[in-house]
Amino acid sequence: MTQQWLRKSPRLSLLAIALSGASMAHASQPQAYPDRMIRLVVPFTAGGSSDVQARMLADRLGKLYNQAVVVENRPGAGGHIGGKYVVDAPADGYTLLLGSIGLHATYKIFKKLSYDPATDLKVITVLAEMPHVVVVNPAVAANDLKELAALARKQPDTINFGSAGVGSSVHMIGELFKLTAAAPIVHVPYKGSTAALNDLLAGQIETMFDNPPTTLAYIRSGKLKALAVTGKTRLPALAQVPTAIESGFPAFEATSWTTIAVSAKVPDAIADKLNADIRKIVEAPEFRKGLAEQGMTPVATARDAATRFIAAEKVRWDKVIDDGRLTAE
Repeated sequence: MTQQWLRKSPRLSLLAIALSGASMAHASQPQAYPDRMIRLVVPFTAGGSSDVQARMLADRLGKLYNQAVVVENRPGAGGHIGGKYVVDAPADGYTLLLGSIGLHATYKIFKKLSYDPATDLKVITVLAEMPHVVVVNPAVAANDLKELAALARKQPDTINFGSAGVGSSVHMIGELFKLTAAAPIVHVPYKGSTAALNDLLAGQIETMFDNPPTTLAYIRSGKLKALAVTGKTRLPALAQVPTAIESGFPAFEATSWTTIAVSAKVPDAIADKLNADIRKIVEAPEFRKGLAEQGMTPVATARDAATRFIAAEKVRWDKVIDDGRLTAE
């Protein structure tokens, strides 16, 4: 009956078809992103510099999207446990990664990774960068970088440096010092900078090449001695501490950096939106001030610029890995 009625009413038939098509098209369109909670995975323990940046960004991103952005710490394997978790997550843009040198530039040190960070991750932006600070326990008989190098040469393999894990920036910058200063120091990996820092404060290890956010309070209180910073210029938050270049080590210059990344299968439209929104957040004076107070410099690159930057950094750190004959299972 209905079909006969529609056949007899051409205009109504066309209207019904149009309404049906519109309804189907609407049903097939994805919901506006984001429409639910987002996870931001930090592949290191809570309290480190990556965690600090992630929580700053999560707060602003949550307000922008009017959605909860929850930070999850998934440490281990130099950050690759967290990295693999993000790769395996649904490719819908609701699982983000706070990436690092270890995730993107020094993974060559691992011979048996269960994924390929270069092809399985899609970098949204380089978020921020920072120099590292060479710190020692106050009991160590070194008051500058030259004295630390001389002590290591005089007592080879007795100066232990802690890190956030094999391949982490805290590890690799220590290895860079070992090579450029010809200082035979010993690496002790931890599952995050916080654990390593606790042992440094307790005198269980002698030194670290750590990020400013986790060391500033201890330097200012006298619980750690700062010997040098690894950037090209002095750090405003530690203006009294010389650079490694000023200290006579011109080849010992490096910064660490962080990214926001997602699974490579996440659609480019979502990646582009995240890039634009995160760059907007980083441009805000309040956010930039918060980073600066922690010794970090905001970057917030476009996606293609991030890809080029990481490619250049990988070449640099591959050489350190090769020259130092560094490996990890």
